[in-house]
Amino acid sequence: MTRPECPWTRTAESLGNSVELQHVNLRVPDQLKATAFYISALGLTRDPYLVTGIDNMWANAGVSQFHLPTGPAQRLRGTVGLVLPDREQLLHRLQTARRWLDGTMYAFEEREDHVAVTCPWGNRIRCHGPDADRFGRIVLGMPYVEFDVPPDTLDGIIRFYREIVAAPAAIENGVARVLVAPGQVLTFRETDAPQPAYDGHHIQLAFVDFGGVHARLSERGLISQEDSQHQYRFIKVVDPDNGRLLFEVEHECRSVTHPLFMRKLVNRNPAVTNTIYATGQEAMAWTMPPA
Repeated sequence: MTRPECPWTRTAESLGNSVELQHVNLRVPDQLKATAFYISALGLTRDPYLVTGIDNMWANAGVSQFHLPTGPAQRLRGTVGLVLPDREQLLHRLQTARRWLDGTMYAFEEREDHVAVTCPWGNRIRCHGPDADRFGRIVLGMPYVEFDVPPDTLDGIIRFYREIVAAPAAIENGVARVLVAPGQVLTFRETDAPQPAYDGHHIQLAFVDFGGVHARLSERGLISQEDSQHQYRFIKVVDPDNGRLLFEVEHECRSVTHPLFMRKLVNRNPAVTNTIYATGQEAMAWTMPPA
């Protein structure tokens, strides 16, 4: 019997062991300024159900979040990539936010394919418009987190995520890309520029083979914290071939049985206000409508 010819690239749908990039956690010293930046300027949505006090904020962006607990400011050594639905509306919000954020490190600049934004404490965020060819069908989300890493580390980083985390990883155009969720990647870009010391910020991933990753980390002495039945952490990214330390960023590792796994997040439409209102348009779908 002749096999039917497959018109699709089946490997393009292969995910790997990591299936969720849920949040980036950065301490902020001022919740009011954090609200002005993440909610008013970027147009994200404060989680209405969890962590609603004045000492922390969860800001929703599609299926991902920023976690923003109060404390000495932390700075991610790299850039967070966001997709936001409307560039002109974003620029209007960014301009309006100057009145609240003047005197801080807040800044923004238009580039050809994105708007480069700096938060009040120096974190870099690259805001893109929807682009199906580049980011798939999302109109609101966090498609990548990019880290600045020392020279001569990319090959070892690729080995670490392939062999320890069991995530698809490859070097493309001089940048290491690690697939950690549908349509979401960690990228690592080498730089000669001096980098600040690691200050404790973290990202959160979820693993199907939760125990397998734990075992491979444990045998190398890399588990930094045991949180619960559903969660542990590691900080050091090392070359599996020789144990050489390549980079540090805390990974909060969850199982797919974690109570918060794939929790549905509320996303608002920032174009709707009390003065520009249309019934039923308050909520925003984070993906494009059917083709």
